[in-house]
Order: sequence, then C-alpha cells, then structure tokens
Amino acid sequence: MATRADALVVSSLPGGDVKPFTPEEAREIVMSLQKPAVFCNMAFDWPALHWNAIYLAKLLAGKRMRFRIGMKDTGTAPLFETECSYVKATLEEFLAWSGKQPSRSCGPFSGYELCKYWTYADYKYIARLFEDKPENFQDIRWSDFGFPERNGRESTLWIGSARANTPCHLDSYGCNLVLQVQGRKRWHLYPPEDSSFLYPTRIPYEESSVFSRVNVVNPDLKSCPQFKKTKAHVVTLEPGQVLFVPRHWWHYVESIDPITVSINSWIELDADHEARVEEAITRTLICAIKSAETTSASDSWLNPTEVEVTSHETNLQYVNGAVSAYLEHQKTSKIEDMDPRTEEVNQYPCKRKKVQGRSKPEGFQLMSCESSLTVIQGKKLEKIPFGHNLFQVLPQFWETDSIGSAENDSKGSPNENDEHFGKLHCAGKTSKVIGDSGALVDQKDPGCSTISPQAVICTNDLLDCVLNPQVIRLMAQLLIERASV
Repeated sequence: MATRADALVVSSLPGGDVKPFTPEEAREIVMSLQKPAVFCNMAFDWPALHWNAIYLAKLLAGKRMRFRIGMKDTGTAPLFETECSYVKATLEEFLAWSGKQPSRSCGPFSGYELCKYWTYADYKYIARLFEDKPENFQDIRWSDFGFPERNGRESTLWIGSARANTPCHLDSYGCNLVLQVQGRKRWHLYPPEDSSFLYPTRIPYEESSVFSRVNVVNPDLKSCPQFKKTKAHVVTLEPGQVLFVPRHWWHYVESIDPITVSINSWIELDADHEARVEEAITRTLICAIKSAETTSASDSWLNPTEVEVTSHETNLQYVNGAVSAYLEHQKTSKIEDMDPRTEEVNQYPCKRKKVQGRSKPEGFQLMSCESSLTVIQGKKLEKIPFGHNLFQVLPQFWETDSIGSAENDSKGSPNENDEHFGKLHCAGKTSKVIGDSGALVDQKDPGCSTISPQAVICTNDLLDCVLNPQVIRLMAQLLIERASV
C-alpha cells in the first residue's frame, strides 16, 4: 500500500503530477513557519514558468516600463533607489542590451556599458502590466498554497540583469511567497531579532519598507560594528522553487545570472491592522519634519516609489483611519485561545504595499484580509515536514548533509554565462548556502557613519531615532490605548 511518504518521493520526480503538499497543508506551513524555507515541486505545472524574458517581451508587445540602473561596483555603502538612474524601455531593448536578442538598437540603455552597470525592472504590478490581458492572471496559481482567490492580479513581476539588487530591508506588512522563473537569485535573510544590528532607517522613505544602512555583502565594520552579530541565512533560489519569507525578516536580493525573472505575492496577515497604524504614524512624522526642513536638492529622502509628500491633514486622516480599522478588527475578531506560537507571529506588524497615488484619504480602507485569514479546518500538522520538497534556509555558518537543510557551498559564484529557465531543478536536491558571500570588509565609508562627540546632529540622525521601529511600535500601542478609552 502506498504511503504519504511514497507520494512525496513520486511527486519529487520531474513530470510527476502529484504535488508534495495539498493546498491546505501548504497554507498551514506558510502560516506556521517563522523561518525562511524553500518549496520544491509545488509550481511545476504553472503556466507562469514559461514567463522568461523573451516570452514576456512578445506577450507585452513593446510596452514600455521603468528600469532602475545601478553600478556594479559601489563600495561599502548601500545603493539606495534614490541614488540610481532610471530609464523607460521595452523588454526588447532590455534583451538587446543584455546581448540575448539581436536588435538594431538597445534604446535608452545605449549609454550604459553592460560590464559596468546592472538594470532592474522591479516591483511591476502584474495587474497593471496585463490590464488588457487579464486571462494571463491565471498563469500564476497561488491557490496551490491555500490561497484560492489569489493569482497574478495580486502578484508582482521582477526582471533584472546580473548583479541587479534591492537594498537590504524588511517589509512592514505580511509574509512573502516568491516564485523563481528564470535565472537564479541569491537571498541574504536576517531574523527580526537582528534588527538593531542592521542599523534600520526610514530614509529614503517608502511606506512599508524599513531599510538597513549596511551594505550586507560588503559592510563597513568601523561604521557599523554591530553588524558582526547578525545571523545571515543565505540561499540561492533556482527556477521552479518558491521561497517563503516570514514577516519582518530582513532581506537583500541579488540577481546572479545574466537575466532573472521572478514573481512574488505578499500574503496579508492579521497583524497588518496594527502595522498600518505604525506606518501611518511614520508617514505623518517624517513628512512633517522633512517638509519643515530647509533641504538641499541633493537630499533625496523620498523613495521613487512614493508618489508625493502628503500633507499633514492627509496623514492625520490616515492615522485615524488605521486606528479605527484596527479597533473595529479587534471587536469583530472571533479568534479565541490563540495558540502561543500564533500570537508570537502576529504581535508585530505585516507587506505590502501602499496603494500607489493614495492622495485621497477619504477613500482610505484596508486591504481585505478575509481570504488570507481563514482558519484552516481539519487536522493540524504536528510538525513541519521538512525534506526534499521543503527545506529550511539555515544560517550560513551551519553546514550539514542531512536532508531538509541547506549545505555550505564552497564553489564560489556561478558562471554568469549559465542560463537557467523555468524548469524543475529541485528533485532530490537541497539548497546551497554560499559560505563566502557575506565576507566582512573592514573599510571606512560615510554610508553608515556614527556620530562622533564633536559632530552636529542633523535631521536624519534625529529621524533614525524617532522612527526606529521599536519607538514607532510603542507609539502605536499608546495611540491605540488612547483611542480605545
């Protein structure tokens, strides 16, 4: 008689039509896990695995999108989005620039040498990209993870060249599921308890993103000495794999191969209600203080993802709306005798992302979380079933050959000429932790400068203290207490 274990083995083989976890099991794993993990063989039949850059270029038929451009060699300071260049281009021009498709011109990329620069079409809402082709939403099937009403409409597309990256940050809202489609990406993840070692900042300001002042792959330990205390969890995500990023885990993501394509979706959590109060407070304070400051043109404190500096009246309406929604949620919540583990998961706020162009607070409302917060019926998993189809992302200084955990990779960086498309690469295979990817560099750089006794405290120094996540969390709790009286 075939057992569940037999089914797991069969489903891990290429071409197998049985998935290792049912939607109910996958959802419970996602809602229970508090550490990052990688799912294998859960998306092998998704049409979205055909979404490589060439396919998307044909599908989007010349549609222009904004690309962020950065230099490959930037020193020890993090490269924030405010310091990048931006161009609008088609995927055909991107492919021509990357040398993967012949073309007479690479358009706006012509001024950037491929050997010196990387480019990233990041954070592209699929609902907007394919607004005239809604049938493509069904190519993305988050229903396999227990979210039946979630598909491409609630997902985001990322297309980058080698070395394209996002600065290390944490997301204030939700947890994250990421499908790798083409190429490989390396993820550096840090647990929430490492926050103080990562020197959090809200400058540049972007709703729901707390940035780190550390370049985690090339840190300046004289300016950021506490970074040595962090516990980096590093994993290389390959096509066909789905990475789970728990709430409030810091992450730095970098493309390895010449072209990478990935798709993600942020899953709303119950704690988002309190998180939106915290984010509304943060917006109110930073807009008020920075707007009152006489700044130079070089002080780009607003991230390019933010549409505008909202007024104080508008921001106060956001605060009131968030507090009211939180209190209403508390009244209507029927969750009783919360499991201690679940309580720990929900005690902090939750991504993503602000509604673009939210300049009319009278229309303020929270994203509906009903479908994401449904309690799973049936037998609970007694323990997380780690194995070939689900493996942990372990700290990089760990090394083990056991199934269901990551291994130390001493081979160094892969060849950028290797192409990896949306094929299944997981069967009987575990993750590789890059042991040398977090090498510490003891150099001086002004990016994380600490204040000397003779230094003058500037507005940004003050904001780093006032907007510290711990301070904002306390302010939100006090504000909620005041409003609930």
